[in-house]
Amino acid sequence: QVQLMESGGGSVQPGGSLTLSCAASGLSSSSYCMGWFRQAPGEDPEGLATIDPDGSATYEDSVKGRFTIFIDDAKNTLFLQMNSLKFEDTAMYFCAADHRVRAEADQAAEFAYRGQGTEVTVSS
Repeated sequence: QVQLMESGGGSVQPGGSLTLSCAASGLSSSSYCMGWFRQAPGEDPEGLATIDPDGSATYEDSVKGRFTIFIDDAKNTLFLQMNSLKFEDTAMYFCAADHRVRAEADQAAEFAYRGQGTEVTVSS
């Protein structure tokens, strides 16, 4: 059974940084795409980034250059390093996974498995 559990959310000032973690179990990163998406109140889910089994990453334009997705295979943990945070980055952030070999960033919200989410608030 695939389980995903996010952590690392919190409150940060504009321009600050946070690193989100996602502990994964019941899957192997060698055969699953993993990713992050977010959902702000009243908004549709927004795919942010994905990483393929071969390690290739894709990013949605609004986070490209600011966010980095990476994975620690030994610990089966997915990360999202977020820098230069903006007010509009405030949202609930979700880790997701799907048994596929390739995915674009905007597909992360469609993945079959997702965690419970971790909240990120950017405020001054």
